[in-house]
Amino acid sequence: MIKLIVSDVDGTLVPDGSSKINPEVFETILKLREKGIQFAIASGRPWASVEHAFEPVKRKIFYVANNGAYVGCCGRSLYVYSIEKELVHRMIRKVRQYPDLEIVYAGANGDYLESSNEELRNWLIESYKFNLTRVNDLLELDEPCVKVSIYKPEGIEAASRDIYEEFKDELKMSCAGDMWMDCMAKGVNKGRAIRTIQESLDIKPEETMAFGDQLNDLEMLEQAYYSFAVANARDEVRKAARFQADSNENDGVLKILKHLL
Repeated sequence: MIKLIVSDVDGTLVPDGSSKINPEVFETILKLREKGIQFAIASGRPWASVEHAFEPVKRKIFYVANNGAYVGCCGRSLYVYSIEKELVHRMIRKVRQYPDLEIVYAGANGDYLESSNEELRNWLIESYKFNLTRVNDLLELDEPCVKVSIYKPEGIEAASRDIYEEFKDELKMSCAGDMWMDCMAKGVNKGRAIRTIQESLDIKPEETMAFGDQLNDLEMLEQAYYSFAVANARDEVRKAARFQADSNENDGVLKILKHLL
């Protein structure tokens, strides 16, 4: 019997760069909850963005935000995992050496940007509803950092390879699509967050279903026997998942959820 369902958002429920979720997803989540099945959204987005996107069901779901660095529910944070301040500062200084890369500093309560890139700022606020503040210098922030996101409109994996090689043994680093390289504290990932929820609710991996498409979903898929890669997922994800769903553009996750009902 399935007791917990977990889904990524960008690239899985919706195409990358889209903020529109099929209203049927909300209706289906409510029907699943009526059957006693817990639902978690596991995303690289901050919790404020998750809450806005899932407004109709926000009181019925768990938020696994910032790739597992934040676990909570509506109005309450449960677990927050921050990065050591010195390490964050080293990362910021390193990324600044690459003019084509941008940095988004994620705190538990908001996100910060020092770039003058108005297009990026407006996109994050208008499309993703980030609680975003522009600052003069990220190094002067006092709020603990839960995630550093490195951004490039495309080709982030190749563009950040040198940074990845320098920090991979000190941080959990993974691509979240073609635009983002996300950096969290060592050991932090969506899978660890889902395991925390499972242990808290006495739910086994055999009673868990999960959906993903990117490298930052791999640990999450490992925590679910019913692991699904959407058809548009990276090859590594399709190989790691036990099952495959239709693509995000064809509402693959929704089809599986409706079949489950």
